Amino acid sequence: SSSSESSSESSSSLVKNFDVYRWSPEAPKGSEASKPRYQSYQVDLNDCGPMMLDVLLKIKDEQDHSLSFRRSCREGICGSCAMNIDGVNTLACLSKVDKTTASETTKVAPLPHMFVVRDLVVDMSNFYAQYKSIKPWLIQDEEEETKSSGGENVQSKEDREKLDGLYECILCACCSTSCPSYWWNSDKYLGPAVLLQAYRWIIDSRDGRKKDRLIQVNDAFKLYRCHTIMNCTKVCPKGLNPAKAIAKIKTMVK
Repeated sequence: SSSSESSSESSSSLVKNFDVYRWSPEAPKGSEASKPRYQSYQVDLNDCGPMMLDVLLKIKDEQDHSLSFRRSCREGICGSCAMNIDGVNTLACLSKVDKTTASETTKVAPLPHMFVVRDLVVDMSNFYAQYKSIKPWLIQDEEEETKSSGGENVQSKEDREKLDGLYECILCACCSTSCPSYWWNSDKYLGPAVLLQAYRWIIDSRDGRKKDRLIQVNDAFKLYRCHTIMNCTKVCPKGLNPAKAIAKIKTMVK
């Protein structure tokens, strides 16, 4: 009898409502699909994986093939599935659906204050251009000599430990798009993610352009639009502290 009870429990449905942001640039002008809106979907949580990404994949596979979003690794490594879930920037693959709140509606939106390409997909062009501007690679004075000699870029354990909490950044943009300063000045302010990456290369003992890197970020807009609101640190899905890295840069440029 106990087995029959457990089977009936597992077969019972637990339906939750999800309001997902929709917008298609290809929709006929004047149609409902051509306007930004939230579309409701009902998903049985007992017949779905535990994460928000599982919910979105189930909706796309079984209810609406036109739903668009980015995803890749499913393990919080690639940063592709960054979006705003119930008002908080996070990764869909790391955001667990709470079954105890199944009666409540969950809202899923694109990363805030970004140009929307389609549905939950945002334009990351400016973000990546800013990342490229800090030259996120090792630059050495004797680079050609090192290459020709076949020598290694040796680093002590102590210097290597300084990079902990920095190199783990996956460039998901959750932090930058949670920052009001970045919302209003994304064309000039580099934002938490890029400044965290800049600091990662500034303090790398193997790099020979520390002074040049500091000069490059020492700008009223590039660096000093940060007002230590700490939104970036609160939402980072990897548990990093961009605000601390920015504060460290500020002490180094003075």
